[in-house]
Amino acid sequence: MQFRKELFSLLALLVVPQLCFAEVAIIVHPSNDISLTPDKVSRIFLGKDKSFPGGKKAVPINQKDAQSVTKEFNQKVIGKSSSQIRAYWSKIVFTGKGSPPKEVTSDAEVLNLISSDPNLIGYIDASKVSGGVKVIGKY
Repeated sequence: MQFRKELFSLLALLVVPQLCFAEVAIIVHPSNDISLTPDKVSRIFLGKDKSFPGGKKAVPINQKDAQSVTKEFNQKVIGKSSSQIRAYWSKIVFTGKGSPPKEVTSDAEVLNLISSDPNLIGYIDASKVSGGVKVIGKY
């Protein structure tokens, strides 16, 4: 009986934190009529793809690692931890094959930038979405 209680407690500890995470919204300028899979979003943020479907330039906007939405984005969309992404970009920069996305410090900055530039793509906490951007995915 004690084993069951411990097992239940362990499972609760593993599941409950997952329920507390915020939903991540992938956003673009309202004039951008694209549709992207999570894999395509990941490829843009990892510098592997430089354009949206149709050929328009795609410029990713990242948030600093300290933001909880960044950790969620990295886990849910890119499928890597923040440290794995830092290591990835260190290698890319060192070999001269690219540079990481521009980083900002808040959802508000992402909203402001994306609402004024149709080439940008970013992510924010889904609860912070405003009318100046278009959501193309939630994770």
